[in-house]
Amino acid sequence: MLKSALLLAVTVLFLGCNSPKWIKNQNSGGALGTSYSIIYISKEPLDYQKEIDSVFQVMNQSMSTYIPTSDISKINEGDSTVVVDDMFKEVFDISTEVHRASNGYFDPTIGVLANAWGFGPGEQMQLDSLKVDSLLRYVGWDKVQLNSDNTITKTNPAIRFDFNAVAKGYAIDRLGALLDAKGIENYLVEVGGEVLAKGTNLVSGKQWTVGIDDPQVETGRQLKLIVSLEDKAMASSGNYRKFRIDPETGEKYVHTIDPKTGYTKNAYVLATSVVANTCAVADAFATTFMAMDLAESKKVLENHGELEAYIIYLDENGETQEFFTSGFEALIKN
Repeated sequence: MLKSALLLAVTVLFLGCNSPKWIKNQNSGGALGTSYSIIYISKEPLDYQKEIDSVFQVMNQSMSTYIPTSDISKINEGDSTVVVDDMFKEVFDISTEVHRASNGYFDPTIGVLANAWGFGPGEQMQLDSLKVDSLLRYVGWDKVQLNSDNTITKTNPAIRFDFNAVAKGYAIDRLGALLDAKGIENYLVEVGGEVLAKGTNLVSGKQWTVGIDDPQVETGRQLKLIVSLEDKAMASSGNYRKFRIDPETGEKYVHTIDPKTGYTKNAYVLATSVVANTCAVADAFATTFMAMDLAESKKVLENHGELEAYIIYLDENGETQEFFTSGFEALIKN
């Protein structure tokens, strides 16, 4: 359930000619191990780079497993005295909700397995069934607790959090909240392919339009679909770019880890895209649907009408097929 920063990157498409009435302000750069682009429409030139940098800095200090002094790294190393901030608490609560909704397939205590499979900051291991079973002792959302004093209790100090499957989406939501607080009513925030759209692209006079990459094009990029978004977030996930090859056996290990079995998931689901009200929720479910069988994902979607999804998969004959919820299909641009 680890998601890389470049899974199913979304290409932002801007249509139409500039209007003198509205100004397109844009900040872009690198953060959270990936790239970002933030576009916000106003009637005068604006530059919120300093505030944007601050959001990324606070996010990193709270939840980056690649920064040894971050709160999550200290907690992972067994420090039970760390008082987490409000952002960590929100991500913890979102994780609890998605964990329940997915019957446990979303589980950010996957950290020990992510490291062992070579997809985290920790030491990679040579794994067999016995080692995987031993590591599963340190996986389970029921083994961690957020206390009333904002500290974290783990049943075993070796349990390691990994919020990579939700933190990027949450960062996008925080950037959206920043723009909301500034009175910006029309914007598009993109970080590593995940997006949050509010209002419309007033410069072009049209809705924000984004593209979804074809997961079966391994070199370069080719769009599979183009969709319109307004006051919604979309996140995508896939195994086609985030994997490693064992140098001795040549075996391919994909980044999605099944928290129930402890093994990387190389199943029939090739890619997922989820539209939700917040990018954190879209991010978490896009990753979750990679770990679940299609039939299980459909059940989750039936019970959560606020979610829309697009899933690319292989059928029993190895042929590529597509599943859309009706709401997602309505967003597709012809």
